[in-house]
Amino acid sequence: MILKFLGGTKTVTGSCFFIERNKLKFLIDAGLYQGEGAVEINRTAFDFNPEELSYIFITHAHLDHSGMLPRIVREGFQGRIITTSATKDLLELMLYDSANIQKSDAEWLTRKALRAGKPPIFPLYASDDVEKVIPLFDVKPYDKIFHLGSGLQYRFLDAGHILGSSSLELDYQDSDREKKIIFSGDIGKKGNPIIQDPSIPPEADFIVMESTYGNRSHKPLKESIDELVDAIKITFKKGGNVFIPSFAVGRTQDLLYILNNLVREGRLYNINVYLDSPLAEEATKVYLAHPECFDEEARNLLSNRDFDSSLRLHFVESVEESMALNRIKSGIIVIAGSGMCEGGRIRHHLKHNLWRPECSVVFVGFQGRGTLGRRIVDRAKSVHILGEEIAVKASIYTINGFSAHADQTELIEWLSGFQDSPEVFIVHGEAEVEKAFGEIIKERLGFTTHIPEKGEVFEL
Repeated sequence: MILKFLGGTKTVTGSCFFIERNKLKFLIDAGLYQGEGAVEINRTAFDFNPEELSYIFITHAHLDHSGMLPRIVREGFQGRIITTSATKDLLELMLYDSANIQKSDAEWLTRKALRAGKPPIFPLYASDDVEKVIPLFDVKPYDKIFHLGSGLQYRFLDAGHILGSSSLELDYQDSDREKKIIFSGDIGKKGNPIIQDPSIPPEADFIVMESTYGNRSHKPLKESIDELVDAIKITFKKGGNVFIPSFAVGRTQDLLYILNNLVREGRLYNINVYLDSPLAEEATKVYLAHPECFDEEARNLLSNRDFDSSLRLHFVESVEESMALNRIKSGIIVIAGSGMCEGGRIRHHLKHNLWRPECSVVFVGFQGRGTLGRRIVDRAKSVHILGEEIAVKASIYTINGFSAHADQTELIEWLSGFQDSPEVFIVHGEAEVEKAFGEIIKERLGFTTHIPEKGEVFEL
């Protein structure tokens, strides 16, 4: 079996892995690249022919694992897109949203290009391309084995990262015995709100392993919640607002769940939370439609229809309503996308509030290198937002205990659950993180590790 690494190598975005087995060709994940240089990288020619692919497996709905699907379909893919039911429902929202962002970005880049005497820029894909993706989905449950052909069988295991997230287990016959390769997807940490903890397969010969937080540990969730409460109270006492850049899928639902519990417990009073993301609102509805993915605590709470009854939660629909929030000078929490501040309505809120010392920006997720969020977290004195240079005067909080990703300890714990000594291919981490994580794996577990380059091919 041939394994080729097409993305997610020495970076936390653009995950994409190619497999060929007895002339059967398919992908695991098809992610957009996000961050510096993304426009050019996402437009480069594919290292595969979409028409020759029979399947694409998607481990979860985040666009760095799925956002290239419409372009692949537009360029000839006619096979099946295999994923879980919850992931399919989330992707239907996210891919249309991504198409709208592609259109908006192309219009802005075209205006810039025309002023420089250059040709116009076309969107990476459009809503029409997304429409052609939807009929190709083939949803499968967790923990059930399915046959793929060419001596391959597979099953999804709960990865505990976001709703519907999965690890993919592939079995294939190699000479005299069956072999197994696991694609971890993004592994969640234990105790994530709402969803269940990650499943650990008992054995594997090979593992393609994410390493987003492979060189660090998260704060305990309780400490992070305490820090969030302090940030909100301090900001309100100063007469400002709290702005939380958040991914529409996963992190936002966790935050609403936590904020609701804080009000129910009496730690916060009469707080007004504005969810300024139509996508996040729709994704929250998808969450509520998939209780089969919930842990016991969430099932008990949500079955009582008490998810948001304690919280003054406002859904912000129109652009005009979003703009009006910036006329409210104190006492509100605004949760808006995108999580790394690379698009969405959060950029407008930062433009109008990042220079205000009484306000706070609370980062609750990973900030990729080259993103606006990363520049703010790294304490830039000013940043360029929507054509203006904006001073960074607001208080900046980075609370990594809310991350839906497992940290180094939890990743090692997940790997240590394997009863044999698999070879591990380390992906989906920044270069220095992958290297450090590889050393930890060898030192603590004794597994053979590889850090693939983009385009590198292995025969398994």
